[in-house]
Amino acid sequence: MANINIQELLDSGVHFGHLTRKWNPNMAPYIYTERNGVHIIDLYKTAAKIEETSEALKKIANSGRKILFVATKKQAKDIVAEKAKAVNMPYITERWPGGMLTNFVTIRKAVKKMASIDRMKQDGSFDALSKREKLQINRQREKLEKNLGSISDMTRLPGALFVIDIKKEHIAVAEAQKLNIPIFAMVDTNSDPRLVDYVIPANDDASKSIDKVLGFVTDAIAEGLSERKADKEKGKETKAPKKEKAPAKDAVKAEKPNLEEAVVNTTEGTTTAKEAKAEEKAEEKK
Repeated sequence: MANINIQELLDSGVHFGHLTRKWNPNMAPYIYTERNGVHIIDLYKTAAKIEETSEALKKIANSGRKILFVATKKQAKDIVAEKAKAVNMPYITERWPGGMLTNFVTIRKAVKKMASIDRMKQDGSFDALSKREKLQINRQREKLEKNLGSISDMTRLPGALFVIDIKKEHIAVAEAQKLNIPIFAMVDTNSDPRLVDYVIPANDDASKSIDKVLGFVTDAIAEGLSERKADKEKGKETKAPKKEKAPAKDAVKAEKPNLEEAVVNTTEGTTTAKEAKAEEKAEEKK
């Protein structure tokens, strides 16, 4: 995991909070000072929280679960989309679809609808439709792609949520809380950190700040994915020699004749006993 340089955080403006009159008192432990009516975030605490968060996200990625990134504010959308794509993670940068998590079955149906339209275009059945039907289906496909295209590979509920601005994304946070999905977030001085499981106190309004923090986070996720891949390859290599254990098979074969001999001997013994009884009965009759 990359070392976090305080100067880099400072240069990216991660330390700038909101106006003091807009602060949330629960963010007090993460505030260093006040300057010109603006709260300044303690970057040493930010660095410590980035490390803690990165380690937790690395473990989730290593386990094979997905981390859903959520950021619909203008200055964060493009950055989140780029960073999430780089580590093959789902993301929401358009309007949060109500019930995205709590009604995930319905969301999956909508994603499957998008896939079925694609199949229609591939197998030629789409060409048989009228112009009006084609137009309607294309519009539906575009709408689905815009809202859900970025989560089309998410076949089950995510292992965690990473949110930029929990005040703006309060619906996503509430749904994750309801389902006990861990929430990771960049939390500014105007938000309540108690709503989040892993807090990164940071400026969530400036694009430079968002880019810098997400860089550390996605690097950790990439590391977790790489370790998972390496573990799988090691597992395959370990299993391969087991298939070639010829001596073990020979040992089993060597035991088979003894087993067959025992069965034959038992059968012969039973036959001899029957014959003896038959002879005794014959003598009694005489």
